[in-house]
Amino acid sequence: MAKVQVGLVQMSCTSNKQENLDKAILKIREAAAKGAQIVCLQELFTSLYFCDVEDYDNFNLAEAIPGPSTDALQVIAKELGVVIIASLFEKRTAGLYHNTTAVLDADGTYLGKYRKMHIPDDPAFYEKFYFTPGDLGYKVFQTKFAKIGILICWDQWYPEASRITALMGAEIMFYPTAIGWATDQDEETNKDQYNAWQTIQRSHAVANGVPVVSVNRVGLEQDGAMKFWGGSFATNAQGKLLYLGSHDNEETKVVEIDLSESDFFRKHWPFLRDRRIDSYQPITKRFIDED
Repeated sequence: MAKVQVGLVQMSCTSNKQENLDKAILKIREAAAKGAQIVCLQELFTSLYFCDVEDYDNFNLAEAIPGPSTDALQVIAKELGVVIIASLFEKRTAGLYHNTTAVLDADGTYLGKYRKMHIPDDPAFYEKFYFTPGDLGYKVFQTKFAKIGILICWDQWYPEASRITALMGAEIMFYPTAIGWATDQDEETNKDQYNAWQTIQRSHAVANGVPVVSVNRVGLEQDGAMKFWGGSFATNAQGKLLYLGSHDNEETKVVEIDLSESDFFRKHWPFLRDRRIDSYQPITKRFIDED
C-alpha cells in the first residue's frame, strides 16, 4: 500500500484515568471517520503527566500490558479496522515499571510493545523515579497498513535510536510525546525550545528517508506551571511538514503519507547507501578521550 492515512490525536488530559481513556476512544472514532488507518495517541494519554513530582502514589496509575487499556482498545481497533498506537504506564511486576507503547493491529490483534529506552531526569520531568529503561531494544511492527517504528518522547533527541529503527525497516516512525513550557518562561525561549524539538525530529526523517509522526499533549498541567505545547506534526520522507498542530487546542487530524516517497528520496539523496559503517565503532564510547 503506497499511501497510508495517519491520524494524530492531540488532547488535554485530566486526573481521571477512565475519563481520559474514554476521550481517547472518542477521538480514535473521530479519526477513523475521517479515514484514518493508523491512529497515534500521545505519551501517557490515560493520565496527567505525573512525572513532575516524585510521588509513590502515582505508581497506582500503572497497569499490565496487555491489560485493561489494551483490552478496551483492541475492541475499538477491530470494530473500526484501524491500527492503534497507545502509550501507557506499564507495571511489569512488583516494583518494576516502564514507559511503554503498545501496538494494536487493525483486526484487534495485540502486536507487541516498545519500552522507552532513554529516560530523562529534569526539573518537572522526573521519569527516572518511575521508569526502568527499556530492555526490548528498538522495535518495528508489521501492521496491516505499514511497517511502523515506535520511539517515545525523550528518544526523539537521539539520532542513533531513529537510525536503528529505520535500519530495521520502519516505513513510518511514530513519536508519542509529552513536552511543554514552564509558564513563567519568556516567549523567545519557548520558541527556541519548540523549534529545536521539531527540527531534531524532522532531521530524522531527512537522514533516514522515513516519514515521521510526532504526537504531543496540549493544555495546562502542574497547577498551571506547565503548558504542554501541542504542536504535533507529520512529515514526509524528506522532512517536509505535512501537518502542524496548534499550541493551544485539541486536534484530531488525518494526514496522507506516501510510503513510495522513501524509495525516491533515498535514491536521489542516498544517505543510507553512503554510510561509512566501517568507521562508526567509536560511537559506542561514552566520550572519545584517553580514559
